[in-house]
Amino acid sequence: MLTAPSWIEHRTELRTYADSVSPWRPAEIRRAVADTRHLLRFRGGTVRKPKVVRTAVAVLVAITLAAVVGPLLASGAGDADGMAFNVLLLMPTMMVGFLGLAVASAIASGGGRELLSGESAVAYPVSPTTDHLGALLMAPLNIAWMLQAWFLLGAASYGRGTTDLGWLLAIVVLWIVAATTLAQVIGWCAEAVRRRPHGVATVRLTGVALAGLMAWLQLSDRLFDVLDAVPTLQLLMAGLSGFSVRWCLAALALLAITAVSLLLGGWAAHVAARRMPRDELKAESTAHEARPNPRGVLAMLVRIDRASVWRAVPMRRGMLVLAIGPGLVAFAGALEWSNVVILPGLVVSGGVLLFGVNIWSLDGRGGLWRESLPVDAITVFRARSWVLAEWLLLASLITVGLASLRAGVPTAGEMAAIVCTVLVVTAQVVAVSMSWSIRRPFAVNLRSARATPAPPTVMIGYSAKLALSTTLTAMVFSTAATVAAPWWLIVLLASPFLAWSALRWRRAAKVWSDPVARAGVVTTVAS
Repeated sequence: MLTAPSWIEHRTELRTYADSVSPWRPAEIRRAVADTRHLLRFRGGTVRKPKVVRTAVAVLVAITLAAVVGPLLASGAGDADGMAFNVLLLMPTMMVGFLGLAVASAIASGGGRELLSGESAVAYPVSPTTDHLGALLMAPLNIAWMLQAWFLLGAASYGRGTTDLGWLLAIVVLWIVAATTLAQVIGWCAEAVRRRPHGVATVRLTGVALAGLMAWLQLSDRLFDVLDAVPTLQLLMAGLSGFSVRWCLAALALLAITAVSLLLGGWAAHVAARRMPRDELKAESTAHEARPNPRGVLAMLVRIDRASVWRAVPMRRGMLVLAIGPGLVAFAGALEWSNVVILPGLVVSGGVLLFGVNIWSLDGRGGLWRESLPVDAITVFRARSWVLAEWLLLASLITVGLASLRAGVPTAGEMAAIVCTVLVVTAQVVAVSMSWSIRRPFAVNLRSARATPAPPTVMIGYSAKLALSTTLTAMVFSTAATVAAPWWLIVLLASPFLAWSALRWRRAAKVWSDPVARAGVVTTVAS
């Protein structure tokens, strides 16, 4: 009797194909580019409201233009002996920080597919080179990537002024592109190592060793010497020299790094595709011992939702990067409390993009079983909101804790500003994510290490909205801490933000309590 091929046979065929096709062949590269183009068109065709995507892209373009033009209008822009000169001195370090952030994000996301899910790839397999190109195109959707890119462009505009600004901006843009492609190569190589025997422990120990090395360099006052030896200083000097031989050499070097990284990334993706994803398989095959039942229904639901988050590979990796990365940057830069206040907005907005904007997709097909339980709908909504809030609060507290090691003792106003910022941005993001999750649910598989809770085109809009709202909110409290406002005034300032978030959360809970609306969400995420 004829039967369909098993998963093992199918996996063997894919591995044989990956071994027989070289990622360096021009035909393979052309095929990967064509497949990526088709997948982008397919993803674009699944958008329910194309106008929303066009609006989100327009907002991102407007913010980018504002990041370039806005600093030019500030007082002291381009001064050779003022704050602008200090900004230029910090730009090489900021460029290194951008590379480090891109590398950490690529390593945390691991291998897998973004443009095409793993389940869909069983019927429509694509090459690892296509995976690499898709991951590279989706990398700028990271909200941390956007903010760091805007900071670099704004710093270049403010530090240089209008004099030959275009040449410096060109170098900065080329550096952003080169750093992103290079980070993807390192990310695929780390994933290839992670999928070897004892590879997970190797990657973790390497990360701990690098963190220890950075701490030792900082404590021994040798970090600045290392940063001065990084070639980013030479790139900055080439950008400041205007159109010259030095600028041409720097631009050609960055273009060469980008081209070589594109090819090496395809090769590393092929190597990773030949190996089994150990983290994902371990998470799905591990047996967990049953614990005593909690006292209440809400506690039981919170335990189930908490386990679904913490046992997911992309959630754990993303949380570590979002929580530790900005904290280490603040620790290395010895940021003051008025600047640390901005970090929780970045961490919270990035953390909710891991799963919060489509939070009911955590259940997947199990959502049908969850809905059959004799539990009140509002209790389920409260449990899911609680788990999301504690996830975001934990990430923010880790970031603030690392930043506080060198920020000094805060004043009462600074302490009130950081506490209010954490609470306000968390409440804002929880309310808006619960509303989005009911209004626009999607059926996605969050088991993959590169899984996203919504299609890439939709994630663009979510990233733009969250980046704008949380950054503006954090800047309000940062300004209040800078002008040394009394603590009670800062607390009073947070009251309307919290009240509006509570009202929006109650509206979302009311919609969830409607059986028709809830059935639409459950059937969508379980399909």
